[in-house]
Amino acid sequence: MKQHQGIHTVERTYRCDVCNRTFRKLDTLKVHQLVHTGELPYHCEVCNKTFSRAGNLRVHQHVHTGERPYRCDVCSKAYSQTNSLKAHQRVHTGERPYHCDVCNKTFCVRSNLQVHQRVHTVECPYYCEVCNKTFSRAGNLKVHQHVHTGERPYRCDVCSKAFSQTNSLKAHQRVHTGERPYRCDVCNKTFCVRSNLQVHQRVHTVERPYYCEVCNKTFSRAGNLKVHQHVHTGERPYRCDMCSKAFSQTNSLKAHQRVHTGERPYRCDVCNKTFCVRSNLQVHQRVHTGERPYRCDVCNKTFCMRSNLQVHQRVHTVERPYGCDVCSKTFSQKHVLKRHLSNCNQQA
Repeated sequence: MKQHQGIHTVERTYRCDVCNRTFRKLDTLKVHQLVHTGELPYHCEVCNKTFSRAGNLRVHQHVHTGERPYRCDVCSKAYSQTNSLKAHQRVHTGERPYHCDVCNKTFCVRSNLQVHQRVHTVECPYYCEVCNKTFSRAGNLKVHQHVHTGERPYRCDVCSKAFSQTNSLKAHQRVHTGERPYRCDVCNKTFCVRSNLQVHQRVHTVERPYYCEVCNKTFSRAGNLKVHQHVHTGERPYRCDMCSKAFSQTNSLKAHQRVHTGERPYRCDVCNKTFCVRSNLQVHQRVHTGERPYRCDVCNKTFCMRSNLQVHQRVHTVERPYGCDVCSKTFSQKHVLKRHLSNCNQQA
């Protein structure tokens, strides 16, 4: 009774002799003192992990039993810990009680704030023992280690494609669901991955932060720069497993492989003609729209294909880059050279 009355009188009679923190109950003080002694008297009989509190052990055991007794009353999502449920409920309430005192960014979970603060301190306490790369989150390090192990533990339940990151799996699943949650606020174009939206927005800002150190050409994507660098190195790392033809880009290899498979996945919605490459469909559609976006700056003649404009410009420059190796005659167009060669070889 006397102990219970302490709740109402806010009486805190038990004091820790190490840090002077006070407690209403002797049992609570004893549990707290384990912080200072490092004692972990409660251990899991399955994995031998130890804990300072019996309650923490009980929560941990849900890992092995799969039990999720705490359920959200809004969306019915279930959790193994009350703290996880409370953090989740802030998704519905919009509450973000943890505040960065540097940039005022707010968070619904304290641990997310703690990780964020490393942006300002540049603290990266987790490092890879293979390549020494450092990370601000233990989880990011674990994901990175899949690069070295080749492990892809997250599998799509629709097409069985496997991924090394849960985020990559979630983004992939939108291919099946058609979900495109990221929208450009300039042109309303939608994307299934936030990073793709961020890259797209450079179309409007004309930002091209990646540049080639050889020719100074700039790019909006780091990946595009890497592909471009093959121009200078001559590297063609992507090889067809049917005819061994090599390519500098994965997209070029995929398009080429359709020559072998006969796949033509791009269809004109006007005349139903099909194409194995999307860009060919886009050029074809100009037949129906009459669009001729490429203009000669000498005579203003317009063309639906850039390559046709380039050939036409030789009329003005008198450039004849295609030469016959039989009679040394030159031509401005490749198909004219081919026609000439057939005649030239017959005469020879």
